[in-house]
Amino acid sequence: MANVMNKLRMLGDRLFWSWRPKSEKESGDAIVRNLLLHWFPNKVSLRSLSWGYSLWLGTVSAVLFAILVATGIVLMFLYVPSVERAYGSVKDLEFVVSFGGMMRAMHRIAAHLMVASVFLHMVRVFLTGSYKNGSAVGAHRPLNWIVGLVMLILTLLLSFTGYLLPWDQLAYWAITVGTNIASAAPLVGERIRYVLLGGTTIDQNTLIRFYVLHVVFLPVGLSALFFYHMWRIRKDGGLASSDRNFQELKAETAAPVKTKTYSLLGIAGGSTVHVANTMVDEEKNTVPSVPHLARRIWLVALATVLVVTILALLVPAPLEAPANPSVTPNPAKAPWYFLWLQELVTITTIPVGAFTVNGALVGGIVIPALLLALAVWWPFRDRSSIAATAVWFSPERKRQNMVFLLLCLLVLILLVVGTFLRGPYWNFYWPWESWPAAPVRF
Repeated sequence: MANVMNKLRMLGDRLFWSWRPKSEKESGDAIVRNLLLHWFPNKVSLRSLSWGYSLWLGTVSAVLFAILVATGIVLMFLYVPSVERAYGSVKDLEFVVSFGGMMRAMHRIAAHLMVASVFLHMVRVFLTGSYKNGSAVGAHRPLNWIVGLVMLILTLLLSFTGYLLPWDQLAYWAITVGTNIASAAPLVGERIRYVLLGGTTIDQNTLIRFYVLHVVFLPVGLSALFFYHMWRIRKDGGLASSDRNFQELKAETAAPVKTKTYSLLGIAGGSTVHVANTMVDEEKNTVPSVPHLARRIWLVALATVLVVTILALLVPAPLEAPANPSVTPNPAKAPWYFLWLQELVTITTIPVGAFTVNGALVGGIVIPALLLALAVWWPFRDRSSIAATAVWFSPERKRQNMVFLLLCLLVLILLVVGTFLRGPYWNFYWPWESWPAAPVRF
């Protein structure tokens, strides 16, 4: 028995040695030979490991995406992308299949949390100025910032395309509102809506297009950008906090070493130019990635899965009546993450005499496009010094951080108003006001 246990222990050591190295040499070998760890450096700075700097929002987003992929694969075996059977398959999944409702709730909660975590990750990068280049050769952090913005857009589209799949009233009319906003884009708006819907109405063509986008093209595109995003971080010298560590370290002059110097005239005492130099002591601010970084990643992953599981138990996924194009809910609302756009459309629809400003164009297309263009351009405009990089609310970046936070606050206010304060006919109601009984439109 003891011999069997020893063999099992030896087998475990051979399989999992890279996750619990016994020396710094094994730590370095683990980075090279472990598929999941190869994109991390051999050593990481203590500041990049801290909970307070990055809040580990990037890791949380990656774990949520992994949960979406895992639960989505299971749901694919049970879901039928057909107008006649989609609602019934989701209903069976919710009430007939063992743990089907739990799986669907986890998928839905992870999708909503991923939208929030990717957005907060972008906010963190901006507030700490982590999109600025450091001292690494070949660094291009502004490019990685742009990649992150594209990943945010793909995350929104991934959630948006999945919204229609239950084929209930909530999904049908949310997609109706969202695609109507997209159709307001000048020149190409109607064409974009036609391509998304596969026609002029939401029907079988729309469902199958959203399904294919949701389970194939968007996940593959997001995965490719994620891998490039991680590779780009390595090329940029790690997180921006690593550059700050390099700036703060003081160079220490090494004491000259007495040695022999060979010259044409013979042997002379002294030191060579290669001995007397300046060195930066980086060891005191770095630790091996394995097990320190690996342990933190596992902790964040376990905590994320736990939170998603608990929320899925407490907040089941909704399922309303089957989609009915002839019955319009009042009010009809877009998905929650687009409600700020829907509210912006309402605000910018302004009658001026006999003319009415097209709010769908101004609030739904022009203003969001300007905000996106400003976000892409800003890293190249930012003139703050390297000392302001990787610092929360640096005084040097006070003005631009205040403007950025103000814009984020306005988006959140519009989101809250659209979610909680808009009632029948999209009229405004305070929380203490009761909504009038509004007839359902047929």
